Amino acid sequence: MNDDWRLQIDFDDEAQASLLAGRLDAQQLQHDLSGEFHDRVIVTRDGARVYLYSGSREQALRARSAVQVDADRHGWKVAIDFRRWHPIAEVWEDPDKELPADNAARIEEREALMAREREETERRGYPEFEVRVDLPTHHDALRLAHQLREEGIPTVHRWRYLLVGATDEESARALAERIRLEAPAGSRARVEGTFAAVQRSAGAFAVMAS
Repeated sequence: MNDDWRLQIDFDDEAQASLLAGRLDAQQLQHDLSGEFHDRVIVTRDGARVYLYSGSREQALRARSAVQVDADRHGWKVAIDFRRWHPIAEVWEDPDKELPADNAARIEEREALMAREREETERRGYPEFEVRVDLPTHHDALRLAHQLREEGIPTVHRWRYLLVGATDEESARALAERIRLEAPAGSRARVEGTFAAVQRSAGAFAVMAS
């Protein structure tokens, strides 16, 4: 099974981080890890911090040993943090924390993710996801917008279109499904990233088609 494992290596000196990242990219230490393309470790650097991403725990541990040996050889002081990605919680966790083994554990992790996304929405001041609804008539859109606002759901109404904010992706999908069931025949609802979220992450502009 191919998982995601990460080493975060913090240096006191950005030049040292750059040198290590360059050595790894040049495969000067790759022979200690693996020569196979599909087993390659991916290396990235952000200032004085270097990240190594591997597909197995064993490879990550070999990478950590190789990095520590190289750091000791050069007299570098490094702090190495080892993590494993939990795909349901969508967070880097302690590598010894087990992945959810049953449905109850998966639900618990998913609920924790939803709670974090709701907190993030409150902090940002805008929803990360939205449901775009295209309705047959202006009257249909007006009536649905009024209903959703009465329920405290943030809604933007423009002609035959609605943008309905959601605190997280799961809530957005549930809201879209509800609207598909309750809206007049011919209505369409789809989940999208909000304008602010898209603009922040990609610098792109979303345009609502007429």
